[in-house]
Amino acid sequence: MESNSLRAANPTPYGDRLLRLGVLLFLLGLLTGFAVPALTNPRMGLTSHLEGLMNGMFLVLLGLVWSRLALSPRSMAATFWIALYGTFANWAGTLLAAAWGTGRTTPLAAPGRSGTPVQEGVVDFLLISLSLAMVAVSCLVLWGLRSRREEPVRPIGA
Repeated sequence: MESNSLRAANPTPYGDRLLRLGVLLFLLGLLTGFAVPALTNPRMGLTSHLEGLMNGMFLVLLGLVWSRLALSPRSMAATFWIALYGTFANWAGTLLAAAWGTGRTTPLAAPGRSGTPVQEGVVDFLLISLSLAMVAVSCLVLWGLRSRREEPVRPIGA
């Protein structure tokens, strides 16, 4: 019965999904930490571990503020899917870079390393596209958090 009342207050389950998927990505980040020593480029493996943790927390945070977003249903759906793509692509792209030893796009984390042209292309695509996706999500969320109307600030205790 409680879930029905929650669904009535939030007609889209995006917020709940973001919470669950954020915890999943956080867990994947934790598990990636165990694999760091076995990866071709452990430094990039550490990056993937941290990206999983940070992006998982971002999705949880987004899930918590979801009901406050003032966006159209179409913009809400776009924000949801772009956020999922950006966060999971960040973790996966850096993990693939660590496993394959690619370094064209990440010369500071992989000095002197390179993968095959296909591997470099896959990692390049993921890292560039996720960057654009996360900028778009940030702009959409910032726009969605705008004040719906100006409310006067009330003094504390009034």
